[in-house]
Amino acid sequence: MYGYFDIGGTKTRVAVSRDGKSFGEPVKFDTPQDFEEGIHRISEELRKLSGDQVFLAIGGGIAGPLNHERTTLLMAPHLPQWVGKPIVEALLANVRTHHVYLENDSAIVGLGESHYGAGKGDAIMAYITVSTGVGGVRIVDGHIDRSSIGFEPGHQILDIDKTMFPELHADEAEEIISGTAIAERFHKKAYEVTDPAVWEELAKLLAYLLNNVTVFWSPDSIVLGGSMVVGDPAIPVDRVAYHLDQILTIFPKKPVVKEATLKDLGGLYGAMAFVAQRANTLIISHIKSNSQ
Repeated sequence: MYGYFDIGGTKTRVAVSRDGKSFGEPVKFDTPQDFEEGIHRISEELRKLSGDQVFLAIGGGIAGPLNHERTTLLMAPHLPQWVGKPIVEALLANVRTHHVYLENDSAIVGLGESHYGAGKGDAIMAYITVSTGVGGVRIVDGHIDRSSIGFEPGHQILDIDKTMFPELHADEAEEIISGTAIAERFHKKAYEVTDPAVWEELAKLLAYLLNNVTVFWSPDSIVLGGSMVVGDPAIPVDRVAYHLDQILTIFPKKPVVKEATLKDLGGLYGAMAFVAQRANTLIISHIKSNSQ
């Protein structure tokens, strides 16, 4: 029995797998702002879905950069009350398991797209999500690439002197193209903005972000996800690819830009791949230890 979770800044999803290769109908709920309430709800749903059985391992993603040990959040603009709290320790205390694996939520969704979605078969894949915030990850040979702290492409500077949109007084990509930024700029939800010119403008801005992603990560493909890309209305992926082709001139071959296919379940598919990889690593470690 395996348990999977996807703790986003807005919604949380939980699912259970009996074989580690598929999962049952997930449970979805608003992510509690209170840490203890959130841990209690996730643990409760895992117990219900499993019939209170023991889990071989559970794992998944949470919104924000993590400490080196991947046990707690260092920063989380959308979940401030979770910052610095012992997430892994709390789950171990509330769920019947000896193994809890935690990673950044965008990295986990990217892993899901690499194994089960639009990036399947691509050796080096970049995943960028544009939703409440902007996040992303570099996937190499089906694994989340190594990093010192994590990947936060949404915090790259797009407007060095904050003059692009004076009303936002913003310089970072997340502050300019995310759903939160659009709501602040137009004083309504992003999905209520129907002017095609706005979405074309966002496509070009996102292309600049992808230019930076490409020159640093050199991916074979870039998979775009998040509500601002797969929703309705949405940033048109074909127009992002068009603008990137005009902007990116240093490489003769451009990465293929694709739309994510796993939609709301990307985090759970990624958690399934992530837990399987970590469990395999643990088994190999035990074998090496016993053979010495």
